Amino acid sequence: MAFGLSAPGRSPEHYAQEAGFRTLDEYRQLVREIIAQGLVDIVLMSASSNEALTIRERLFEASHVTPAVRANDTTDIWLAAGSGRYTGQPAQPFRTATLNHIMCGKLECAPDERRLGADLGLYSVTFNNDVALDLRTLEAYNAFRLEAEAKGFRHFLEVFDPNACGDHPPADVAQFVNDHIVRTLAGVTSRGRPVFLKIPYHGPAAMEALVRYDSSVVVGVLGGSAGTCFDAFHMLWEAKKYGARVALYGRKINHSEHQLTFIRYLRLIADDEIEPAAAVRAYHADLAKLGIRPYRTLDEDLQRTDGATSYGGTSGSRKPMSSLNGSAARAPFQPAADPDFSKMTTAEKVQWNLERWKRIIG
Repeated sequence: MAFGLSAPGRSPEHYAQEAGFRTLDEYRQLVREIIAQGLVDIVLMSASSNEALTIRERLFEASHVTPAVRANDTTDIWLAAGSGRYTGQPAQPFRTATLNHIMCGKLECAPDERRLGADLGLYSVTFNNDVALDLRTLEAYNAFRLEAEAKGFRHFLEVFDPNACGDHPPADVAQFVNDHIVRTLAGVTSRGRPVFLKIPYHGPAAMEALVRYDSSVVVGVLGGSAGTCFDAFHMLWEAKKYGARVALYGRKINHSEHQLTFIRYLRLIADDEIEPAAAVRAYHADLAKLGIRPYRTLDEDLQRTDGATSYGGTSGSRKPMSSLNGSAARAPFQPAADPDFSKMTTAEKVQWNLERWKRIIG
């Protein structure tokens, strides 16, 4: 939905001076493998991939993994090669997919057809400290919420950092984003509220402040750019420590050397089975066993670096860290026996996931 031909990620056959990328078929095969692995809770797709994997192939019927679809595509994720001008202009609301196309694959859905596709979607907003622009963003989100409630469609809300404030940037981006989240949802009753949030991680203080404000809001962090393995693992670990309950990683997984192994360590960190630095070391050891050459040396992958938290490359304020010690990994996480997901409704699968998280995090 953002990067054009490079969206599926680098092909294993790419060369340093050659831009080689996976095909869409190869990308979808990786998604199939991730669904089969079963360690993630949600798989986020475009409406077209959702049609292929959810509606046609029925891949989620016997799985606890929930399908979700990007329900809008604001202009700050329009990142075709050479179109750098878009990222320098304030984000504009836009929706390619209709809810009916997400839910049943066509313009008009019969009531019993709405269960064929996904009934969960990601809606993104970007506020730029401009009344006219931010009002347009809020009006579009309001229209989406009303349609979603009428059609029984749930959503989670992504709030990006400002992407083009010009000469009026907020003095404190973290507080600006937090306050806009609170303001945006203040007049929304429970039927129209997002299931959870997806926001840039601005550090412990900002996370604690947002989580403390309203205990009914489930806060999740977005992954941002790929960065080092330690960037990915430490963000998940620290954000959870300060109150986040969801980690939504796209590029960090897609750009990893071996997605299934990378996800396994994300899961172990989320379940408190291993700490970040130890996970990096164990991940590199597993790559060696698989005969896969890592993109960075182990020492390089243990660095904490500046990470872009927006599609256009806006960075947060993380600083490089060169001396990081982690504890040894504990015994591998052994999940409890799963129920028969093929006999469960979507709502029952969601409830099962929520209960599992309550057992994990208390």
